[in-house]
Amino acid sequence: MNGTLNKVMLIGHLGDDVKLHYFEGGNCIGRFPLATNEVYINKQTNEKITSTEWHNLVVRNKAAEICEKYLSKGDKIYVEGRIKSRQWQGEDGVTKYTTEIQVTEFTFLTTKKELDNKQGFNPEQQQPKGQDYPMPAMPTNDDLPF
Repeated sequence: MNGTLNKVMLIGHLGDDVKLHYFEGGNCIGRFPLATNEVYINKQTNEKITSTEWHNLVVRNKAAEICEKYLSKGDKIYVEGRIKSRQWQGEDGVTKYTTEIQVTEFTFLTTKKELDNKQGFNPEQQQPKGQDYPMPAMPTNDDLPF
């Protein structure tokens, strides 16, 4: 293989709402954290361990606006993109570093807004805290558009 590959595929839950920043000329950037979990059993204690990894996601322009409109904290999403590291000088003069996922493709897997609408959600009623939102039924082969 002559080339190189920088590709990331993640399925996880938003750790916060999408934050948008607009630039001169109308372009924008959206940022949000994504949590992925690994669950395993400790063989010595037989204890179930969940390890969470946090990823800083970046989406641009129209994709950022779509994410900001439809996604909120806790929603499940599939993303594809590439890893990008960057550094900058902080106000205190210290060089800071971050690693981000530059999102190129995404698919909403579950959104609270969508599920609330399907379940007849009434915005006048307060949602109980900590309520789990069910996964939608997986489409059958007859439901696929191809």
